[in-house]
Amino acid sequence: MRDVLPALALDEASVERLDLAADGALSAALPVNTLACGSVALAALAAAALRGNGASVRVEPRQVSVAFRNDQLQTVDGEREPAFAPLSGFFAARDGWVRTHANYPHHRDRLARALDLPHDAGRDAVAAAIAARTAQELEDVVTADHGICVRVRTHREWLAGEQAQAVDQHPVLAVDRLPSQAPNVPVPARPRILDLTRVIAGPVATRTLAFVGCDVLRIDPPGLPELRAQHLDTNAGKRSTLVDLHDEHARRRVHELLDRADVVVTGYRPGALAVYGLDAEHLARTHPHVIHASLAAWTPSGPWGGRRGFDSIVQAATGIAMIESADGVRPGALPAQALDHATGYLLAAGVLSALRRRAEQGGTWRVSAHLARTAHWLLRTDARDGPAHPVADPDPWLVETRTELGLIRQSRPAFQLDGGRREFAWVGRRYGRDAAEWVD
Repeated sequence: MRDVLPALALDEASVERLDLAADGALSAALPVNTLACGSVALAALAAAALRGNGASVRVEPRQVSVAFRNDQLQTVDGEREPAFAPLSGFFAARDGWVRTHANYPHHRDRLARALDLPHDAGRDAVAAAIAARTAQELEDVVTADHGICVRVRTHREWLAGEQAQAVDQHPVLAVDRLPSQAPNVPVPARPRILDLTRVIAGPVATRTLAFVGCDVLRIDPPGLPELRAQHLDTNAGKRSTLVDLHDEHARRRVHELLDRADVVVTGYRPGALAVYGLDAEHLARTHPHVIHASLAAWTPSGPWGGRRGFDSIVQAATGIAMIESADGVRPGALPAQALDHATGYLLAAGVLSALRRRAEQGGTWRVSAHLARTAHWLLRTDARDGPAHPVADPDPWLVETRTELGLIRQSRPAFQLDGGRREFAWVGRRYGRDAAEWVD
């Protein structure tokens, strides 16, 4: 992913710090090893550049593959939780395939409602309802009801659509300085990151920032459930608190946190935070010193700009699922939720670059990345993976930690910096247990 180096204000010489083993460990038709190791390496190189001490960087593809597949490997007291709920997955429609996402209760309920089914409908009932309709009709009906369902497309079909053209108007990673008189801000010993993200990509970005020494405080709404396995996977090294943004006092508290923050990272659907004054445009006026980093499934331009989306949905829409099909009929998937993870590491790299450049140049900085644009990179790159050697025994790349939530077995961090920590500062911290405040 050398084509992303200019966005990070890094040159080819910076790559000389990188110790990257050659063999890949993720097996796919598309060059997913290149995407995975490249995105991790960029985050690590950006962290080394921020330190400014010439630290070397070690990226081990087997560790990267385990980190990208942690949702498949993580256990709590020996038990593994499934990565997808029963109503999430591929279903045969009358004229093709659709992919649904219903891991969260509210998305499950919306899917069932759009299909005229009770909220507790099982997979067989959903499959029967889907089989009676066309794939495009299902995408339209479920999306209109704020659920998540996409028609599985070939890559050629995707490229013929307006949204694909809109995605191409955006870079893989954008790190932009806005017109502003905001002064230079020296790089803090421990930058403060306000984390307004959910699911995987955003939390991976902020987990990476926590690993390299940032103080990360994640804020979630109290009424929106979080999957325990996902929390344990992506919130290592972070603190988390519950704040109801509908409450005026709570909103004021968030803006007080922003007064002392260095970065805010957002991962909600475009426009969802504007009503609280937490959109990029408003924050550039009220908190010009704060770096605003955002990610979303789709780019803000194009007809899908306001749609909800997840890694699996982007794979299905852009043609990846059909390329990864085992038989050319039933859609397949990448061996990991690689769009989520790679986009998260790219966003973290952008934030680290913006922290360095804010100190050098001053100004207001904005960072953005999108799952669909990462998918386009994967689909169009000339890079080719070498032979893949999947990790038969992941034990050397996992670590066990006794926590208040039980014995957690999960992946070690995806990279190492010379002189940096080897493990996350902590794992297994109870969700929402922390106060809405900075640690110092």
